[in-house]
Amino acid sequence: MAGAKEVTVVTYRGIFQEVEEALGMYSDGYRDQSAIVSLDGGDIKELGVEDGQPVILETGSGKVVVAAKLSEDPHPGLAFMPSSPWSAQLVSGEVEESGFLDLKSFMAKVSLSPAKEAVTSIEEIAERIKAP
Repeated sequence: MAGAKEVTVVTYRGIFQEVEEALGMYSDGYRDQSAIVSLDGGDIKELGVEDGQPVILETGSGKVVVAAKLSEDPHPGLAFMPSSPWSAQLVSGEVEESGFLDLKSFMAKVSLSPAKEAVTSIEEIAERIKAP
């Protein structure tokens, strides 16, 4: 039975994401390159997730649904996610002792979306940002 797993999410900027961003942040292409999380093969199997299937990523600061991607390289317990509005929903905005935001890596719970929810839309994220 699928469950949830704590992973360390490491964020990055990707060239394909940047190309799609230049074409429009509200495009399907931008979402397809940005609303993803790359997971280790063992972690995907443990979660009962298939490549491309929606998963929930949740931290104490937020929650999003993104597409799971099977990573070609093994990295158990690590997940890789593009720096994007989706990953930004998961960080606290708190400044660390160093004086910097913790944007490059953070702990998150990943789980299969039980209702197979659609990937969180950029429009929904924009509404969350506008809300008080």
